Amino acid sequence: MTDGVLSILIPAVGGQGGGVLSEWIVEAASLDGYRVHGTSIPGVAQRTGSTTYYVEVAVDRAGDDEPAFSLYPVPGALDVLVAPEFLEVGRMAEGGFVSPARTTVVCSTHRLYSIHEKIATGRAIYPREDLEALARAAARRLVAFDALAVAREHRTEVNAVLLGALAGSGALPITPRAFRNAIEARGVAVATNVAGFDIGVAIANGAAADGTPGRETTAPVPLPAAWTAAVAELPEATRDVVTLAIPRLLDYQDEPYARRYLERLRPFVRHARVAPIVARHLAVWMTYEDAIRVAQAKTRASRFARIRSEARAAGDAEIEVIDYLKPDLDEIWGVLPRGLVAPFARWAERRWPHGRPTLGQHVRTTTISGFLRVWLLTWLRPLRPISWRAHEEHARIDRWLAGVHAAVARDEALACEVAQLAQLVKGYGDVRRRLLGVLDLALDTVVHAAERDTDMASSLAARLRTLVLEGPDGETRAEALCAAVRDRLAADDVGGARSLLVV
Repeated sequence: MTDGVLSILIPAVGGQGGGVLSEWIVEAASLDGYRVHGTSIPGVAQRTGSTTYYVEVAVDRAGDDEPAFSLYPVPGALDVLVAPEFLEVGRMAEGGFVSPARTTVVCSTHRLYSIHEKIATGRAIYPREDLEALARAAARRLVAFDALAVAREHRTEVNAVLLGALAGSGALPITPRAFRNAIEARGVAVATNVAGFDIGVAIANGAAADGTPGRETTAPVPLPAAWTAAVAELPEATRDVVTLAIPRLLDYQDEPYARRYLERLRPFVRHARVAPIVARHLAVWMTYEDAIRVAQAKTRASRFARIRSEARAAGDAEIEVIDYLKPDLDEIWGVLPRGLVAPFARWAERRWPHGRPTLGQHVRTTTISGFLRVWLLTWLRPLRPISWRAHEEHARIDRWLAGVHAAVARDEALACEVAQLAQLVKGYGDVRRRLLGVLDLALDTVVHAAERDTDMASSLAARLRTLVLEGPDGETRAEALCAAVRDRLAADDVGGARSLLVV
């Protein structure tokens, strides 16, 4: 507190209810007899900029002097931070606003991924463990829990739950009754928001002892009993992956398909470091997302139940779901028998080498016609093994496995890096075609380099993977690196090729 004024900062992304949350705080302070001032600084949504709400409360209700309120928070002089999402705590701590000598942090631990986290080809999500450590170190007191999960469970709103947590934290002198009156004064979803507020108060009182951020847990699909014996024979590290992979493969196709997965994995089982990597990437690749898989996901009863729950729709309330689909030509005929569409597919590749035409569709899957339009695609599932897409994907899978097998005969570390190249198989449409082309080039170059120097080949595979996962610019650099390494090796300059990998 500075000069009898408490400062509250609410950083938010558009749609999180930060504006309503700040208005509740201002209204509650006024109703409780405090002089208060609130302001907002609009930004661009999705964290290319941040919308912040700032409130100051004069704690002396009987004072005669008019307080001088600030329009902006001051780094190191913040009393309360209310963050509707976990990364905002990191952003405000980085900006110097959060002080371990002063600031109470009330935050939700769920994540809404930033643009920079989403656009990277590889996993660029900021480590949750680092956020937790930073929140504990930066705050004088931490009240952190998954407010989104709580709100969904109790059919309320995140900002109402956080308001309750703020009231329960005791960081402000405003009474809980004043906060409830502020919610009632706005007259919007009063019963729901008051219920969320009360839940937040209870959570804050319970979380005050340790302030441990909550975690969401998802129960894995159990392994069918018929597969227990086959999986039990595998080494522990590989067994853990396969236990998750088999139910995924069975849901995707059928038992013969899952057995094919085990047969492909079997040559690598005795290599303790390589087998878990192959098992993980092979399972993901063999369950590639085609139009049939999309149709399965879009028409599951559990999906509509989840949507109804998130929309907080009553049992007799109607909901409308519109799916925006934009398949390209390859995705459309990719689910059809290869013998039928192969001539057209080859012609399309020559006609549109850098991108296929797309067919945009808006399908109302909550109508009978819209649901049937998508659901009938799932009937093509028995034809998937002979489809054009299956032929293309499995040919590349076999090529990748052959590269891993050749590498493991030379060096296990090299085999691990070659196996990890499967990380490059991502995305849909043009993105996937582009990345598959990069994978082919990387495999060829690494296998060629391994014939001269296994350590260099291992470093090359790791470097190529890192570059490609950085994004499109990294793909260009990876292609250039492959060309440069091949030129040096063709000139019998192994040392020069090795020097290209020094970062």
